[in-house]
Amino acid sequence: MEHRAFIRTLFATLLLGCAAQASGQNFSSISSVPPVASAPAAATPELPAAPVAAAATLAFSSVSSLNAEPNATGSGPSLPAAASSLMADRILIEKGERRLLLLNRGQVIAEYPVKLGLSPKGHKQHEGDFRTPEGVYHLSRRNPRSEFFLSVEVSYPSESDRARARAEGLPPGGLIMIHGQPNVPRKPPEYYATRDWTDGCIAVSNAAMVDIWQRTRLGIPIEIRP
Repeated sequence: MEHRAFIRTLFATLLLGCAAQASGQNFSSISSVPPVASAPAAATPELPAAPVAAAATLAFSSVSSLNAEPNATGSGPSLPAAASSLMADRILIEKGERRLLLLNRGQVIAEYPVKLGLSPKGHKQHEGDFRTPEGVYHLSRRNPRSEFFLSVEVSYPSESDRARARAEGLPPGGLIMIHGQPNVPRKPPEYYATRDWTDGCIAVSNAAMVDIWQRTRLGIPIEIRP
């Protein structure tokens, strides 16, 4: 009996010693051990943003939808820059050659084919004669909302034009424009492309009209030759 009691006492003492040692080393169950922190991933260098195309930043839809130039009267829409930034200081129209020339200091900087009035020969005499005037005038007004694609007015009639028409007892007419194609065509495209078709104005393609609009200013002289 005493021998068995001694063994139990010795075994209990050993167990208490092991528990004390484990407590001193802060042991616990595996599930409660904090997870080992993984090594931080190497930083990936930030790539520069891809350049944005200019067309994306300038989402043009149509000329008529663009904003008007600030503080301008009759200047019309602010259009994309012309192919060349060189401005015209004079316009020359040669009716016989059916062409319009933009000039700068006497040098031709652009040339465009034109269509004229239904009765193109000779100087305009009166309202309704379907003639395109001849002589020296100037650009007097810009109209972005006409029935044609943009228009720039020629300063016909002059005082001499009025006097001549008055002597005949007829109105001189007016509203002679350089303009693009009809906004609402009444004829097929071939009609406007192959013949004179205006009431006395100077018609060009819409692309040419954009360029003329951008490269001219009110007040510059325009000479219309036979």
